[in-house]
Amino acid sequence: MRVTTKGQVTIPRRVREALGISPETEIDFVEDKGRFYIVKTDEPNATGRFKKLRDIATVTMSTDEIMNLTRES
Repeated sequence: MRVTTKGQVTIPRRVREALGISPETEIDFVEDKGRFYIVKTDEPNATGRFKKLRDIATVTMSTDEIMNLTRES
């Protein structure tokens, strides 16, 4: 299997079917003693500096209301 310049590979159909992976399925890569495994996960993979902020929002404003606040001068 060849890795693209973007670091992508195609998961073979038999592997996708065995793992129950379909489009939009969340997966993760788990390392164990130098080997990596593909595992399905129920939770989207939040990475980086915003990971600790995930699921803590309490705003009851609509998207339009929030956008109006950002546009006010």
